[in-house]
Amino acid sequence: MNYQAINWCDRVDSIYHRAVDCVPSDKHTSLCMRLATPLENTPELSFYLCPERRISFDGFVSYEGRRFGVPYWYDGKTCRVKRDGYLLEIYADDMSRLLTTHDVTWGKRDSWCKDQYAAVQPEESPTMPVRARIRQLDPPEFDNGFSHFNFEEGLTDE
Repeated sequence: MNYQAINWCDRVDSIYHRAVDCVPSDKHTSLCMRLATPLENTPELSFYLCPERRISFDGFVSYEGRRFGVPYWYDGKTCRVKRDGYLLEIYADDMSRLLTTHDVTWGKRDSWCKDQYAAVQPEESPTMPVRARIRQLDPPEFDNGFSHFNFEEGLTDE
């Protein structure tokens, strides 16, 4: 839908509008674009373009309504996320290194990364030896009042 909206804006802005007596894209090019300058690639700009996101307990970060995996070896609680077209990049909190990349799809399923979880999961061993004993109790010798509900008593196989 975003690409359709951009195409619609380009199509509508490139035709003459009688209310403003101009072609909006031509007027924008002549007045605004000649004053615009490219931004310098500074650390402050990188922090602005890559917003900080909290990593959930199961190793995912949420961005644009979808969840993307973060490698298990990254020990930070937050990371920075940036999308460029159809590629999502996940950086360390201080932007010092690229942790992983994901292909962006419009599906709602989680996107896992290669190092999402360790290959060998640690197994917890019991701290005490198991000493469980199971035995069946004998029925009580006295009449507990439920004997009149025993409908199998007195039946014969005939």
